[in-house]
Amino acid sequence: MPNTARDLRPRTLVSGVPVLGEAEFRWFQQMIFDVAGIHMTAAKRSMVAARLAKRLKALGLDSYGEYLRRLAKDRAERTLVVDLLTTNETYFFREHKHFDFLREEILAAHPRGRPFRAWSAACSSGEEPYSVAMILADQLGLSADWSVLGSDISNQVLARARAGMYPLGRAERIPPDYLGGYCLKGVGSNDGSFLIDRSLQARVEFRWMNLNEPLPTLREFDLILLRNVMIYFNAHTKRQVVTRIVEKLRPGGYLFIGHSESLNGIFDGLTLITPSIYRKPA
Repeated sequence: MPNTARDLRPRTLVSGVPVLGEAEFRWFQQMIFDVAGIHMTAAKRSMVAARLAKRLKALGLDSYGEYLRRLAKDRAERTLVVDLLTTNETYFFREHKHFDFLREEILAAHPRGRPFRAWSAACSSGEEPYSVAMILADQLGLSADWSVLGSDISNQVLARARAGMYPLGRAERIPPDYLGGYCLKGVGSNDGSFLIDRSLQARVEFRWMNLNEPLPTLREFDLILLRNVMIYFNAHTKRQVVTRIVEKLRPGGYLFIGHSESLNGIFDGLTLITPSIYRKPA
């Protein structure tokens, strides 16, 4: 944890909302880098203030200085801060070309009868691993040997992912046949929501994992998705994370990264198939 010994004096309130000072922001920058390897630029200062303002209000605190002093002695609160600052937006079938490639290229060539393992390495609230699971169920069948692992550093989003329930508005990108086949519309108290079918949920495991630390023992995967994550890392952290990830990819397996990301200058042990899609030599 960063050093909190120096004086972090209360900041002036603006419209009743505490102001996040530069020194306090640097503390959060260092903390999230130390814990998750995420580099937050100065442009993220307003985002940090917005995400944490509700915590200050809930705790009855008037300044971020008071909040930092609480964090110094409250481990549970520090965990909550990590959750709040690392949760990123996601949605079903994001970057659809990846899912088309999975269906039309990877699974079309996958030997029938051989298990298929996929890992969503920063799964957030679960939309990505469930999207993969829908395609695997459709293409391989629920009786085939396949599974999906979803991992994230935020316990809050993992809890939502395990519940498998989402607002109906989140269903707009799910293909109609998948929506009808693998999702259930909520009724009664769950009206306005939909639930991922239990048969699909049973094939998706969610685990807490910090990609900035040595990974736990994992089997090799045919597909790993590390999408829209590296944009938050500096070059050194990117190299460390990708090296750990690729070790878990079986020979001939595929790695998907975000369309705005690249492994150029980061890792050269994979073959570029098309922008954002790489394959490990067999």
